[in-house]
Amino acid sequence: MTCVFVQFRCQPGKTYDVATAVYDREVVSELYSTSGEYDLIAKVYIPDDADVGHYLSDKLFDIPHIVRTLTTMTFKAF
Repeated sequence: MTCVFVQFRCQPGKTYDVATAVYDREVVSELYSTSGEYDLIAKVYIPDDADVGHYLSDKLFDIPHIVRTLTTMTFKAF
């Protein structure tokens, strides 16, 4: 499995709606609210046989009120 972190910028006032929708999809292992440019950050494990872009698009990126996302790939845990 490949671990990625996805940050979400939400429409004003919709962060809790987005967080609930993300959590309800049952594809993230962890989900946090954050300060700064993005409102939420999720830790997602992508199955080895899945394309990262397609997986995230199919599972998460169609959620209403998401304005922008930033996906960070990981390579090695220390």
